[in-house]
Amino acid sequence: MPWKRRVFSLSLDDRKAKLVQSRKRPGRFELSVDGIPQSVVSIVEPTDLEYAYTRHIARAMDAAAEPGAPLFTVHLGAGALTMARYVEATRAGSPQIVVEFEPTLYTAVVDALPLPPGSDVRVVFGDARTVADAGLPGEEASTVPSLPSRGLGAAPTGSTAVAAEWVDARFTVVDLWDAAVIRHRVASQEFYRRVAARSAATGVVAVNLLDGHPFEYSRRQAATLRSVFDHVAVVLDAEPEDDEGPLGNVVIFASDEPLDIATTPDLLDAPRSHYLHADPLTSWIADARIMTDADGTDSPDPDDPLWD
Repeated sequence: MPWKRRVFSLSLDDRKAKLVQSRKRPGRFELSVDGIPQSVVSIVEPTDLEYAYTRHIARAMDAAAEPGAPLFTVHLGAGALTMARYVEATRAGSPQIVVEFEPTLYTAVVDALPLPPGSDVRVVFGDARTVADAGLPGEEASTVPSLPSRGLGAAPTGSTAVAAEWVDARFTVVDLWDAAVIRHRVASQEFYRRVAARSAATGVVAVNLLDGHPFEYSRRQAATLRSVFDHVAVVLDAEPEDDEGPLGNVVIFASDEPLDIATTPDLLDAPRSHYLHADPLTSWIADARIMTDADGTDSPDPDDPLWD
């Protein structure tokens, strides 16, 4: 099988990507782009998740439907398809859509680490904001530039195909990184409104961020999501009051229905991450401004000396 090799060097147009298999844990790979870790995935046991933020999202996925029941999931950003593989392992045959900007990277990853036979994973190649802005049924469709459809389950990238596929998502993972930052055009109120419009009435959206004290970016993101969805909860892997703490993952969950991650906080891993909901979340957000297309910022750059 292809994944028995230890190192794959992946050719991209202007970046260097690499898949490296662990020496101590065969079948476990780390994907990096330009030396920046992007994903860790186990081909042997796809439910064994390396990063805490992926475990938080996985627990929310587990609670989103009855065990083993299909869960229509949309992944904005592919990486090594860690969460798509988790859904397939726990809910075999679930319909899934991946929106990925890098066709070459997606194809190389799937060629090196194939998805399980029978996986119902469709890929739309394109910019996530452009794809999200494409017309829904009943709307006038905007134009989505066509890119080559390549890789397992590749779908045409025209707006008609997008509108027909990405509708009533039960769970949406927003994990949109350009190297080490998230661009403001995929973090604005306008963007999240389009994601909400494509979600089911009970759908859950999980947004993965990287931030540190005073969490200005994450607080603005929480404020933005609360302007779109009725229910929002924040999970931090860093101490929210530690002004000398390092950058850490921040996961924001949003839905128009009460969140299981809020009503059943025991879903979170032990030791318990920092969790904010309802009044504590309001206090944490404080006077943070909603992000719009006109008033948004990119996420913090981990290379900024502020985080040293």
